[in-house]
Amino acid sequence: MKAGVASPDGVVVKDIDPPKPKPTDILVKIKAIALNRADLGSARGDTSHGASTGRPIGSEFAGEVVEAGGEVRDFKAGDRVMCHAPGSHAEMAVCDFGRAMQIPDGMGYEQAATLPIGLNTLHNALVTAGRLKAGENVMVQGASSGVGVIGLQIAKLMGAGLVVGTSTNEARRARLKEFGADLAVNTKDADWPEQVMKATDNKGLHLTVDMLSGPVVSQTMRCTALLGRIVNIGRLAGMKAEFDFDAHARQRIDYIGVTFRTRTIDEVREILVKMRADLWGHVESGKLKLPIDRTFPLDKAAEALAHMRANAHFGKIALVV
Repeated sequence: MKAGVASPDGVVVKDIDPPKPKPTDILVKIKAIALNRADLGSARGDTSHGASTGRPIGSEFAGEVVEAGGEVRDFKAGDRVMCHAPGSHAEMAVCDFGRAMQIPDGMGYEQAATLPIGLNTLHNALVTAGRLKAGENVMVQGASSGVGVIGLQIAKLMGAGLVVGTSTNEARRARLKEFGADLAVNTKDADWPEQVMKATDNKGLHLTVDMLSGPVVSQTMRCTALLGRIVNIGRLAGMKAEFDFDAHARQRIDYIGVTFRTRTIDEVREILVKMRADLWGHVESGKLKLPIDRTFPLDKAAEALAHMRANAHFGKIALVV
């Protein structure tokens, strides 16, 4: 099969052997693939996000089941599925049945491919780790990304009060209101925490999904409410920075780190079950969806990743197979 694998110069599309499903896996003929930030590192050999040497990069896809292992429940050959599993940049991939979802009737493969990671990551960050309560003020940083756009929507659907989105691009900030943001701010503006405080009547944010980290984290604490929560899911602004421990203690902030990389398969399955309980009706109705910025064929995977690296997209970038 054709697959996009890592090389020192970035992703290279080449012929490799197809994967072999375990008893709990489904084997999927891929129709569409969604790109994620982790793919940029994986393309150059970073294995920290589940990629393995010589195997396809990527982690989000949609397609048709061609084989189901003996211990698989609820799926059979011919089912249309969307999956969150390693090895998506390929013509075929395997996925644990507990990490797969049936594609709703009427939804295309490209749209389906964009949803699994955002749904699971942001529901977990906002609802489980973030303990979101109805009426609370919420901020989603890096909100013009696919994960960010879906986070804005989930926050609104789960009853948040004021929803703030951040983006450093003026055109992308203007679009955030289409997806649930009541306020869009630029984290490169020195006074953005004051803008947030003013919008919240000086109450601050009860919950922030932090996709930026770096020096932005201390600014985020400046506009966090007493007993507020910050859930870290990304580090786009830097892996390390000064941390204002006094602000952290004074506001009695919970700063929570989450990742899928150290979760067991049972933990990941549970995240999916909880997400479906709250959100699946909105997915089926089409209320919860993502804009697709551009699509590329699989053999143009390097161009697609270059488009992501340029940070000029809004929503998701997809590959079609």
